[in-house]
Formats: sequence, C-alpha cells, structure tokens
Amino acid sequence: MKTSILLSAVVAVVLTGCAATPSDSLTASARTEVCKASDEQEISALFDRWNLSLQSGDPHKVAANYAERSILLPTVSNQPRLTAAEKEDYFHHFLENKPVGKIDFRMIEIDCNTAVDAGLYTFTFGTTGAQVKARYTYTYKWDGSQWLITSHHSSAMPEKT
Repeated sequence: MKTSILLSAVVAVVLTGCAATPSDSLTASARTEVCKASDEQEISALFDRWNLSLQSGDPHKVAANYAERSILLPTVSNQPRLTAAEKEDYFHHFLENKPVGKIDFRMIEIDCNTAVDAGLYTFTFGTTGAQVKARYTYTYKWDGSQWLITSHHSSAMPEKT
C-alpha cells in the first residue's frame, strides 16, 4: 500500500511538471533576468561610438559594433547585411567617402537589456562635402559586457528638405 501511495505521488509530481506550459517557464526565466541599468545618455553614446569607428576608416572596427546575430539594412545598398563579412564589405565601400554622421533628431526607448534609438541624421562626406539626410533606427542588446547593435536600418529621406 505504501509503495502504491509513493508511486502515485511521484507520478503526480512528474505529470505536474509536464503540464507546465512553455510560457510558464519563459515567465519564470524572465523574472530571473538581471536588467542592466541604463539611461538616454549611455544609449546616445552608442551612436558616438559607432560614428567614431566610421571615422577610423576601418570596416572591421565598424562591424565590431554589431552583435553576431544582427542585421544591417543600409541606405546605399539593396542587400541586407547579416554576417560580419557582409557588414565589413558594405562599410569598406561606404568608408571610402569619409562619412561623418550627426544626429538631427532622436527618440530613445530603454527596456530590460534592450534599447532603441530612432530618428534623423545627416552624413557629411569628407571626399566631396556632400550631405545626405536620412532616417535611422538602431536596436541594441546588452550582451552581459557591452551594448551591441542587433538591427540597424537607415534610409535616405524621401522628400527634399
């Protein structure tokens, strides 16, 4: 009798564990996530870091701002850039014009270990002096030691200003 009661208890525990839904386990793990404290100043400095890497002229340094799993949807290319090599290829050509970016307008949203910086920026090209105004969105993720870009979309302004 004791054996059957013990067996019933074990089966009940196992079945209860099996009845947990995936969202239950996600909720439990989400509650244990430690969120990096951040503010708008820290997130806005990430653009400055990226912009300085552009000015280095080194495509590898620019690509180092992006997470391994990330996407670049650039202004002057139809090809989405997913790998570090694809991003470096894009920046190799983009950097030939010696671009310098300046934020004209931005909105920053910060959440647990993620942030979005979206707005308008202007690039001035050192080789020609030409300026291009564009819209941008950067999404960032804290990887435990640094903020990295997970998506970067940039598109030229559709109307002349």
